Amino acid sequence: MSPFSLPDMLREFRSTLRQFCDEKVAPNASRYDREAEYPWDSFKNCVAMELPALALPEAYGGSGGDYLTQAVMVQEVARACASTAVTLQITALGMTPVVNWGSEQLKQRYLPRVASGEAQASYCLSEPDAGSDVASMSTTAVRDRDHYVLNGTKYWVTNAGISSTYTVFAKTDPSAGHKGISCFLVEAGWGVKVAKLEEKMGLRASPTGEVVFEDVRVPVENRIGEEGQGFLIAMHTLDRSRPLIGAQAVGIASAALDYAASYLQNRKQFGRPISELQGLRFMVADMAMRIEAARSLVYTACAVADEGDPNGELSKLGAMAKCFASDTAMSVATDAVQLLGGYGYTKDFPVERFMRDAKITQIYEGTNQVQRVVIAKSILG
Repeated sequence: MSPFSLPDMLREFRSTLRQFCDEKVAPNASRYDREAEYPWDSFKNCVAMELPALALPEAYGGSGGDYLTQAVMVQEVARACASTAVTLQITALGMTPVVNWGSEQLKQRYLPRVASGEAQASYCLSEPDAGSDVASMSTTAVRDRDHYVLNGTKYWVTNAGISSTYTVFAKTDPSAGHKGISCFLVEAGWGVKVAKLEEKMGLRASPTGEVVFEDVRVPVENRIGEEGQGFLIAMHTLDRSRPLIGAQAVGIASAALDYAASYLQNRKQFGRPISELQGLRFMVADMAMRIEAARSLVYTACAVADEGDPNGELSKLGAMAKCFASDTAMSVATDAVQLLGGYGYTKDFPVERFMRDAKITQIYEGTNQVQRVVIAKSILG
């Protein structure tokens, strides 16, 4: 199979998922965005479709979906509601270290609850002074017999206040730089505090907050991997999640193009549909080309991840997929607003939401400037 085409089974999955999202997710998107509320109805509908189980192994109640299947799912959910897509993505992100590095005890205890939709997860890596520069984090984890004591603050935590568990990166050896970082699975009930929730421009139905750890005691068995493996775990995880951010961006861009195209065909000026105006037709053609290029790059990166990254290309391809797709989402959504004219600038039409939601895909899980650093380094050293 070429990485640029989907097998018939995935095409059928995509078709089924699109119908589900059009009926059970999209109708809620505007309301939750407007009210900045967690999209519980949409999430519950996704649970009924067993979507939280998709990224998890079958042995722990999951569906064992590969990254290509996950990309299709994220793309279709994001096309309906980017905030709902993020609720599914962040839990998968929070559990990826457990799947790949956690003990059997951790897997048995937490993965089935996430797969069933009973529990959700967050990923706590960034700090006020440690965004792109992960190694400069100041959160610490000090060993105290059979526990670690965590102290510090994490910023930009998706699902803050909703999640049952927080995958936290902290320094067990502050003098060792990135080699002194370790990873822990922390339950919300152990003293995790949400200091504030951000008032965001986009993804307004997905809570993002500042999470504080003050003398939070974490059992040793809740360490993920060995001491000092945290940076490796974080980068390994992001390499595999960045293509899925690309899939989210493709979904947003697709929604923007679909809506704009429909509008052009139905809007009449000078006695004919404005879809007949060549200047606008060329804009639509450029939008469609960029989306297809982005989609192919996302699928290629996911195919490489599914193959186990045999040639060590995933960091580069994941960065390319995330960077190109998110730039595409922003440009396509902006063009969609332009194509609707004054209507596109109002909240009566969804393209302004697509534009607001698209912007964050250029920023989180590594800004696109960082992605270009990764790409250039892979080429130039």
